[in-house]
Amino acid sequence: MPDKTVLRRIHESEQEADEIIAEAEEEAEQIREEARQDAEQIREEARQDAEQTATERIETAREEIDATEEQLLAEGETERERLEAAAEENVDEVVEFALEAFREGIDAQT
Repeated sequence: MPDKTVLRRIHESEQEADEIIAEAEEEAEQIREEARQDAEQIREEARQDAEQTATERIETAREEIDATEEQLLAEGETERERLEAAAEENVDEVVEFALEAFREGIDAQT
């Protein structure tokens, strides 16, 4: 029959092993929780970075649109002024043409 001392030592070793396992399981759970928190923090930082990048891209696009709009308006204004000047140069010719057509119409009726 085994000696009581041997049985006691086996029992103590089993208790010690149970404590080590319990501590290891607790430590593993803490490590998992820290990993979950770290992952959540990384996701949040990535979301914020993506949001900031999107905001910056939108702002850049708006600035480009504004610049294009200003350029197009300036080009349109220049073209309008050119057309007005060309039209003013032709006013006398158009009036003379209209009068001539009117006169021809009157002469044709008489």
